[in-house]
Amino acid sequence: MRLLSTRSGQMTRGPVHHPLFARYYARISVGAESRLGMAGVRRRLLAGLSGRVIEIGAGNGLNFGHYPGTVAEVVAIEPEALLRQLALEAGLRAQVPVDVVPGVAEALPVKSEAFDAVVLSLVLCSVRDVARALGEVRRVLRPGGEVRFFEHGQGGGRMMTLTQHALDRILWPALTGGCHLAREPVAALREAGFRLGPHRRVMLPERGPALPTSYCTLGVAWRPDEPAEH
Repeated sequence: MRLLSTRSGQMTRGPVHHPLFARYYARISVGAESRLGMAGVRRRLLAGLSGRVIEIGAGNGLNFGHYPGTVAEVVAIEPEALLRQLALEAGLRAQVPVDVVPGVAEALPVKSEAFDAVVLSLVLCSVRDVARALGEVRRVLRPGGEVRFFEHGQGGGRMMTLTQHALDRILWPALTGGCHLAREPVAALREAGFRLGPHRRVMLPERGPALPTSYCTLGVAWRPDEPAEH
């Protein structure tokens, strides 16, 4: 079921509404493509994908230009209205078919076992319920389907970890559209029943001081081959 397509040219307000942060994110994320090397990370994240792909938390659509031609279709979920409008525009410029759909990670508006791959790109930090969101990822993936993920989370030494937890409690989520600094995406994927494949630490920026947001992981996981419970 598709609720909004890049071909419709329409924008509706979704269940997530962070207009100030969305404007800020849209501005800084474009600069980060070259300044922080994010364009290269996106290429590595998406290289070799094929078939039907669902991208959860598509933001302003900066991944779209990096999908290889072997991808038959991308269904991109984005709950924030302003970012979704920017993703709609990016989808029209993409070299692969892209549908931009409103919805939240915890209740994806698509059928079970409908996709060959799921892309999670800087989204698990801000979902309201990580376990439920990853349960939805398992539901919509076909048996044996893969998850490509690039996520930031807890990292560094004791002082950095304490700083991340403190910011999560007092300030950071309110200022950044619900983002959390101290989540552990790899552990969450494992606990959700995914089989972890190759993954590695990526620091952003690669050079310069480490920030609370710097500790990222790029990798792949697979849904086990057994049928999902519906």
